Amino acid sequence: MTSTPAGTPTQAWGEPRSRTVVWHDPMTTALAGAAMSGLDYLQAMADGVLPPAPIAGLMQLGLTEVDAGRVVFTCRPDESAYNPIGAVHGGLVCTLLDSVAGCALHSTLPQGRGYTSIEIKVNYLKGVRVESGLLTAVGTVVKAGSRVGFTEGIVTDESGAVVATATSTLLIFDLPG
Repeated sequence: MTSTPAGTPTQAWGEPRSRTVVWHDPMTTALAGAAMSGLDYLQAMADGVLPPAPIAGLMQLGLTEVDAGRVVFTCRPDESAYNPIGAVHGGLVCTLLDSVAGCALHSTLPQGRGYTSIEIKVNYLKGVRVESGLLTAVGTVVKAGSRVGFTEGIVTDESGAVVATATSTLLIFDLPG
């Protein structure tokens, strides 16, 4: 449902644009992941053996590299991620950072263990637009304890300029079942 203020000349808005989002049953992937180490689980997603999480399709994220304690995601934002001032919404960049921070930690966890973000602190250093090109986010583990993990993330644009950084604290727990 689109709401237009009375008297707004909607034809001046131009042609509407759209994008289709496709995903697979997330619980099938989650159940498969519960039987694997975090590193094996993420590698299976990177290799296309398991489908990515639904958020990856929505935000156009791709898991491109996985190592113990380090992951790389890419994202090519389009206008559908723009905020009202004509730039990519910071929430997309924060989601990208939260994803690499969490998955970096997940890559160190044994089978039966999971994580959730406790907090994330993001520093936005440069605006992102379609012209910024492919964003690359690298997440690394600073310290993985038995109950809490600490990670870092950095996002660069296609020119290599840093657009945002983050530090994250994550809770580590036993998965149910």
